[in-house]
Amino acid sequence: MEKLTVHVGTTVPLVNDNIDTDQIIPKQFLKAIDKTGFGKNLFYEWRYKGDTYEANTDFILNDPAYEGASILITGDNFGCGSSREHAAWAIGDYGFKIMIAGSYSDIFYNNALKNGLLPIVQPQAVRDLLFQLPSDERITIDLPRQLINTSVGDFSFDIDETFKHKLINGLDDIGITLTYEDQIAAYERTKRPTYL
Repeated sequence: MEKLTVHVGTTVPLVNDNIDTDQIIPKQFLKAIDKTGFGKNLFYEWRYKGDTYEANTDFILNDPAYEGASILITGDNFGCGSSREHAAWAIGDYGFKIMIAGSYSDIFYNNALKNGLLPIVQPQAVRDLLFQLPSDERITIDLPRQLINTSVGDFSFDIDETFKHKLINGLDDIGITLTYEDQIAAYERTKRPTYL
C-alpha cells in the first residue's frame, strides 16, 4: 500500500448527502476481484448518459476544471448502503486519495482506510467553506499533524491512531503481518509437524 503522509491536491465538491455504494459503483460492475479498473465506472449513472459512456456534461466530474482532483468533498452519510469494498476501490482507482464528508457508513469508512484512502469528517460549516474553493486551488492534507490547510483556514481532524500509523507507513493488514515475519519464522522452527 502506498504511504500517505502529506497530500497536496485540488478538490471537487459533490454536494449530496446519503451517497450510497450503488451510486459510487453500480452492481453490474462488481465482477472483477482485483482492485483496478473500477475508476472508469465511478458514479456511472451520474457521469454518463443512459447505458453509454457518453459524458453527462452536467455532472461535476465531467467538468474539465476539476480534472485531476484528488480530494472529494461531499455530504453526510457517504458510502451508506451495501458493504461492497469495490466502492473504495473505485474511488481510489479514479484518483481520489482523500474524502471529506460530514459522516460515513462504518463499513465504507473502514474499507476506505484498509485500501489506503483517508476519509476525513468535518462539520457542515467547514465543508460549506471548502465547497466554495476554486477548482485550481491546491490544499494540503497533513496526516501526521491531522490538519487541513487551505486559503479559507486550517482545520483539524480526528483519526484512530492505529489507522494513522498504517496509512503513514503504507501498511495494509498483510503488511502489518509481514512486520512480524522474523517472529513467525522463529515460531515455525520450534514446531515440528505431528504427522512425521
